[in-house]
Amino acid sequence: QVQLVESGGGLVQAGGSLRLSCAVSGRTLSNYWMGLFRHAPGKERDGVGSINWKSGSTVYTETVKGRFTISRDNAKDTVYLQMNSLNPEDTAVYYCAAVATIKGTIDLLRPGSYDYWGQGTQVTVSS
Repeated sequence: QVQLVESGGGLVQAGGSLRLSCAVSGRTLSNYWMGLFRHAPGKERDGVGSINWKSGSTVYTETVKGRFTISRDNAKDTVYLQMNSLNPEDTAVYYCAAVATIKGTIDLLRPGSYDYWGQGTQVTVSS
């Protein structure tokens, strides 16, 4: 089992920044992809990006490229999502998720590819 706990959400004005944290425990993290997702009201849960814990390789959805950055801290077993230049369309509940790399080639931005999920944290961007 992998346990994921998100934190860092809140209310921010358009153009502002937030950093979300996802504390991870339970397994050897070097064997996992860590995904970040968001779920806005009335919409499907969408992939924001993902990071390979061992290599640090990242992928992002087009709408956040250049604004959001995913990183991980090995010493703290924590994944971070730095979000800059936020706009109201970024308002959503943000989740982190994990999937073992042993699963091979998967769609890293598809929620169904992941096996473990955190409880989510709300991000609200005001205009």
